[in-house]
Amino acid sequence: MGARTAGARLEERWRDILSVHARTMCEIDRALHPHGLGASDFEVLDLLVAEGAEAGDRCRVQNLVGRVHLSQSALSRLIARLEKDGLVQRSMCAEDRRGVYVTLTPRGRDLHAEILPLQRAALARTLGGDEGPRP
Repeated sequence: MGARTAGARLEERWRDILSVHARTMCEIDRALHPHGLGASDFEVLDLLVAEGAEAGDRCRVQNLVGRVHLSQSALSRLIARLEKDGLVQRSMCAEDRRGVYVTLTPRGRDLHAEILPLQRAALARTLGGDEGPRP
């Protein structure tokens, strides 16, 4: 009986996590939609700002795959769309011809700076600031 109760508690916690994630992603999507971006788009821009500062202003796509919760093919499509919109630029890795670098364009950096407060406010609304997730 104790194991089943522990299993039920784990399942309930898992469902709570999924619910918080879904609500948060929807809130970010709503906040960023007027700017033509969604939560995953912003996540890539945000990671490029953070990673780019440490890596000479560029990041390998393979380094983003583990940090953005998308498949490699979905991430490639997202990056292609961001490139088409003039927010990022792709280039080949000279050391490894299979590798691709992604760099924020000035337009991408400006848009990120403009919408960063919107994304952070959506996080605060959904997650309750420093208090943790709200049920």
